[in-house]
Amino acid sequence: MTKELKLPKGYKSKEEYVHSIFSTIAPKYDLLNTILSFNRDKAWRKLTVDKTCLIKGNRGLDVCCGTGKLSFEQAKRVGKNGEVIGVDFCNDMLSIAQEKTPEVYKKNINWVKGDATDLPFTDNEFDAATIGFALRNVPSIEKTIKEMKRVVRPGGKVVSLELAKPSAPVFKQVYYLYFNQIVPIMGKLGIGKEGPYSYLPNSLKIFPHQEEIKDLFGDVGLLNPQYFELTGGIVAIHVGTVPE
Repeated sequence: MTKELKLPKGYKSKEEYVHSIFSTIAPKYDLLNTILSFNRDKAWRKLTVDKTCLIKGNRGLDVCCGTGKLSFEQAKRVGKNGEVIGVDFCNDMLSIAQEKTPEVYKKNINWVKGDATDLPFTDNEFDAATIGFALRNVPSIEKTIKEMKRVVRPGGKVVSLELAKPSAPVFKQVYYLYFNQIVPIMGKLGIGKEGPYSYLPNSLKIFPHQEEIKDLFGDVGLLNPQYFELTGGIVAIHVGTVPE
């Protein structure tokens, strides 16, 4: 069972709090992600889209697309005859995604404002759906995965890239020291505001272990749920297949 995030004063819901965070960090989101991940985020996104099995001409969905980097990776796979939809609830993130869309992808990527737990699409619309570093942030993990499953065609893939909980003893201790102590300081220096990057370690503390997320993929009806740990287990890619 997912634990509840303790909200700062003045916020009535997790959705409201997360929205304020991403509106604040949007301009420097990509740069800070690259720095804080030691430039591993690009490789993680590529592997994530590998797991979608998208091919030329397919239609892909990127849920909680943020500034669009995972959407751009999908666009490489589906080509000029394919289509990618990036959906997010934060206008500031979507604006940056639109600004950063490479000219070559402008005709086949569309940006849509929407709720991950109530996607504005019909059943079986997409060949695959991804979500990157956002399952921690949604109001309901289960509803989000169910919605992704609903809008993906039978045989298509639902794929999540998310922070995980490493288990190797020494590495685990070093990682949590970095994540709990250094990341908030670097984040504050990067955006000039305390708070948003303190949320990051707090959100991971209450987020289920990767094994639990795998089980949840199965519980909502996705077939052959599995996960792949990357970079010592600090992130994990979860994959499930929509039943035929």
